[in-house]
Amino acid sequence: MIYKIDEKDAGLTVKEFLFKRLKLSVAAVKRVKYRDGGIQVNGEEVTVRRVLAFGDTLELLMEDTEEDENEYTLPVNIPIDVVYEDEYFTVVNKPPDMPAHPSLGHKDDTVANALAYRYRDKPFVFRPVNRLDRDTSGLMIVARGKVSAAKLHRLQMKKAVEKSYIAVLEGTPDVSKGQIVTYMRREEGSIVKRCVCNEGEDGAKIAVTDYEVLSSNEKGSVVKATPVTGRTHQLRVHFAHIGCPIYGDTMYGNFSELIGRQALHAKYLSFPHPETEEALHLEASLPKDIEYLLTSLELNKNKEL
Repeated sequence: MIYKIDEKDAGLTVKEFLFKRLKLSVAAVKRVKYRDGGIQVNGEEVTVRRVLAFGDTLELLMEDTEEDENEYTLPVNIPIDVVYEDEYFTVVNKPPDMPAHPSLGHKDDTVANALAYRYRDKPFVFRPVNRLDRDTSGLMIVARGKVSAAKLHRLQMKKAVEKSYIAVLEGTPDVSKGQIVTYMRREEGSIVKRCVCNEGEDGAKIAVTDYEVLSSNEKGSVVKATPVTGRTHQLRVHFAHIGCPIYGDTMYGNFSELIGRQALHAKYLSFPHPETEEALHLEASLPKDIEYLLTSLELNKNKEL
């Protein structure tokens, strides 16, 4: 990674730049500090005590090595829709029924396998920033390096990454544009299922969802939903809670012959680029199964879809 030192960073030591500007962890700084040629200024290897001057070129060897790779993440030639890609991160439009990580039952059909093949010319470590259920489709950010991963995770913690979903519901919310606010926790006796609960209950956390109805009829509705908080299964639990479960969601709603999974798609992402701070607004096309569901339910498509 290469950085051109500007006026505001002139006078900082390399150590101060790494911690204050890049906000690297102690482990990350040690990693680059003790690597041969890990820190260079204007092509000369230096220590973290070096004082940076205006116009200096600081180069950090932060790339992954073969030792960082996970032997279980096999490169597999799987087609995957890449929505955005640069040296810092990749955003894919994850199809339904594709897991993110390899597991016992899914060793070679995941997002990680597909990207390991795409970047097979160099060591690859799978670093997802936002996570989607296997049966939820849509936009997923994958960092390409430890520094980018840390910066993207910090953006998420600061709520600078806005995610909006398209969900097809059984029924129509009473209010066409509103906010659902509840407390949620893990359901007793389950390690997966979540439920709405009262404030103060063991494990209770606030959950907030903004939504807007885009189209509706007597068969159901399609909404744009933006989770303000990021609780596990939040949208699925919230829409079931108001009596409008997501189509095909067998955990919180009902089986549907029209779609073989919950009709939930992460369609929009907005966030500042972790390096350039450029505002990014990304969008993922709807998968064929949700398109089919909308047609079957005769729900009109508008510009948001």
